[in-house]
Amino acid sequence: MGHGRRVILTRPSSDSLAWVNGLQQAHYQVMHWPLIDIAPVQHTQSIHDMAASASSCQAIMFVSRNAVTHAFAAGLQVAKENGPRYWVTGPGTRQALLDSGVPAARIDAPPADAIQFDTEALWQQVQRQVQAHQTVWILRGADADHTESAMEGVGRDWLMQQLLKAGVPVKTLAVYQRVCPHWDPAQVALATAAASDGSVWVFTSSQAIAHLKQLLPEVSWHATKAIATHDRIAQAAVQLCVGNVVVCKPALSELLSSLESLA
Repeated sequence: MGHGRRVILTRPSSDSLAWVNGLQQAHYQVMHWPLIDIAPVQHTQSIHDMAASASSCQAIMFVSRNAVTHAFAAGLQVAKENGPRYWVTGPGTRQALLDSGVPAARIDAPPADAIQFDTEALWQQVQRQVQAHQTVWILRGADADHTESAMEGVGRDWLMQQLLKAGVPVKTLAVYQRVCPHWDPAQVALATAAASDGSVWVFTSSQAIAHLKQLLPEVSWHATKAIATHDRIAQAAVQLCVGNVVVCKPALSELLSSLESLA
């Protein structure tokens, strides 16, 4: 159990409630410092146009829970039985689809016991059902400056390559923005201290790590302990020179086990 040990969650606020509650119940001191703020995109007409044509595509892939939330808020409707499949890579995004009214039988995702929740695991589930010449939409987020994080794009680009090799047209659309938060001097001081005081940072996005570097450009991370929810995110943490990085699946039970291993 945590016995008051500090854990810093950096995932967006909309994704963190269950983890905050679970960690507190396990007696960890939880600091929720989101390193990605989520904002709507300005080109809502593009989302409306996609939603209007979605029934004719073979699948819609959602890269995150936020992609589900913002797409349905902008007008995407659950298609009829002969409509598209809904693809996700993780349990949180799958739950967001269920909450939006998508039947479980229409959702393709890695199994609950998958070694990793990523596009490679998703591809193992869908590759036999894809049909050439029928579009797949990928709904994603975009950085506020309209540049893509190379680390964040790896998984999505890999999936696009597999689809294109299979003769499947791919269309992508940003349905929300990832924005670097603003930290005041007090928050900067707290985070600087947490880089070396034994706190465990939990990273669920390499974009969050990029924002951390932007917010604290002079801080040394050599004494920091961190948990990353994917190998690619761990690589970004290593590039930040985080001293001790453990990888676990993005599930509360796995996070708790990893925290015990770092004790």
